[in-house]
Amino acid sequence: MSADRVRRPLRAADLDVVREGEGPPVLFVHGSVLGAESSWRRQRPLARNWTLLFANRPGFGASPPLERGDFELEAPLFAELLGEGAHLVGHSYGAVIALLAAAQRPAAVRSLTVSEPGALRLARSAEAEAMVAGGEALFGAGGKISPVEFLRMFRQGTGSVRETPEELPEELRRGAEMVMRERPPWRAEIPLAELADAGFPALVVSGGHSDVFEEVCDTVAAALGAQREVIAGKGHNIPRTGAPYNQLLHRFLTAAEERNRGDCGPW
Repeated sequence: MSADRVRRPLRAADLDVVREGEGPPVLFVHGSVLGAESSWRRQRPLARNWTLLFANRPGFGASPPLERGDFELEAPLFAELLGEGAHLVGHSYGAVIALLAAAQRPAAVRSLTVSEPGALRLARSAEAEAMVAGGEALFGAGGKISPVEFLRMFRQGTGSVRETPEELPEELRRGAEMVMRERPPWRAEIPLAELADAGFPALVVSGGHSDVFEEVCDTVAAALGAQREVIAGKGHNIPRTGAPYNQLLHRFLTAAEERNRGDCGPW
């Protein structure tokens, strides 16, 4: 641990945030392995109508690292990044962080969009239990297998369509090493009742490739009274569908803005 991290905990202001576009702010929270630039590359056309805040989680981009990725430590950082109010969008591990951050500062959430959060324990099926058990075994074996082996099995487990080369480029190698140390997202306790009480508009999206993720998304959507959608074609990597995801998100954000204005809220 560096002397700086001993002296002072990581703050939201320390995170590397790229800002693009004009309009109401939208804060994006990426998942594991790849940082904000790679994760949200296909969402950049949304900058025509929205101010996009692409924040790198600790250890990604120019953001200082934590000892390991941890949803419990990262959620307060993203809650603070909401500022006086923003739409919040999260995918995979980032969706878990987004759910926790939204519960911490609900008054600052204009709307919440999550796609396939890794909160696998929200699903009650035997398939979900087996998926969690397999994940625990993989993370437990992290010190005994190479980063490329870990990354390949991790991606297979989540339903990622990204290919894993035999020789990892620097970004992938670094991302694989970080995910090997991450606190598994299924250990998060998602405060669904608190999120439902907050009353902000919510959208839950899945990729139509996994019964477990479908059940997780159904559970979150039912608890929050959220709009529920499926965008197939890229497995777990739903934002990579590009236009279909962007069109859905734009329509949802626009409706949320209209609802917030009609409710005479702070925005």
